[in-house]
Amino acid sequence: MLQNEKKRSFIELGKFLSQFSENNTFKQPTVLHNDLFFDDFIDLIKLSQSHNGWYTPEQVYFSIQSWAEALTEQNLNEWLSNYDFPIKESKNIALILAGNIPLVGFHDFLSVLITGHNVLIKTSSNDQHLLPFLAKYIIAVEAELANKITFVDGKLENFDAVIATGSNNTARYFEYYFKDKPSIIRKSRNSIAVLNGKETKAQLSALGEDIFRYFGLGCRNVSKIFVPKGYIFDGFFEAIFEYQDVIHYEKYANNYDYNKAVFLMSNFKLLDNGFLTLKEDKSHASPISSVFYEFYDDINELQTRIQSENEQIQCIVSNNLIESSIDFGQTQSPKLWNYADNIDTISFLLTI
Repeated sequence: MLQNEKKRSFIELGKFLSQFSENNTFKQPTVLHNDLFFDDFIDLIKLSQSHNGWYTPEQVYFSIQSWAEALTEQNLNEWLSNYDFPIKESKNIALILAGNIPLVGFHDFLSVLITGHNVLIKTSSNDQHLLPFLAKYIIAVEAELANKITFVDGKLENFDAVIATGSNNTARYFEYYFKDKPSIIRKSRNSIAVLNGKETKAQLSALGEDIFRYFGLGCRNVSKIFVPKGYIFDGFFEAIFEYQDVIHYEKYANNYDYNKAVFLMSNFKLLDNGFLTLKEDKSHASPISSVFYEFYDDINELQTRIQSENEQIQCIVSNNLIESSIDFGQTQSPKLWNYADNIDTISFLLTI
């Protein structure tokens, strides 16, 4: 397949996805294959929460809209213009996907196909339906893709390289099992925010998006906040109050009650606003419904520490306080060229 044909299939997918939003789903007459896919996709979105309790319609629609915004001709051209695509034999690339947030493995799926390889996909039991549906759509757009996409239920076999995502424990298994294959093995990471007390209410409110989107289940969710010594959290709590409805979701509320009880029984000092607890802790990975915080004295010393812990960190949010930080509210809106773990997937695939 030619590069433009592969690109076109994803551009058409972006147009298809752009029709679906939580409050304004609208069937566009110019979108390809709506007669085959539009109504079924609405039904799948409605059923997603029955497949995975964390996949509420709000969260699934957010993921869909994020990919609709990413899969434009302009974005794809800007992303891919940084690479040379030599004509070479297609290899079989195995993907072992996570399922913590909707379509979390889509970027790897896109990357494999756009580089001309064949993809063998092992979906997570937590996200078994969305990606196969989108794969059927792009096959309807470009029939030759049917020969390049395989979903695997059992053991992965006959592959030349692997991209696997999991916990730190499963990553050790992956590293051993795939030691003889070219691989990208992704481990657990968390995102952090660094504040200096000069943030506006709008910035702190946007930080709430970084914390609560997908209920905090993603590696791009902020789970740890660094604040200057003496920082008062009243303004932070006031700014994130708009996210209070998260407590009305039963699975989140159960985690809030349980984790708060565990902290209190351990005599930890907590800050609590009724739907989020803040706990002083040196760790980066906080449980659902909780964010850890830590005081710092010197921003330069903190910068050095963050650099030394970079393999634990996915995103850094700040008001330009830390090198390579991103704006408040943007962690869940990565560009196509913002790679997980800062590993260039396209470059990896082009060298196989």
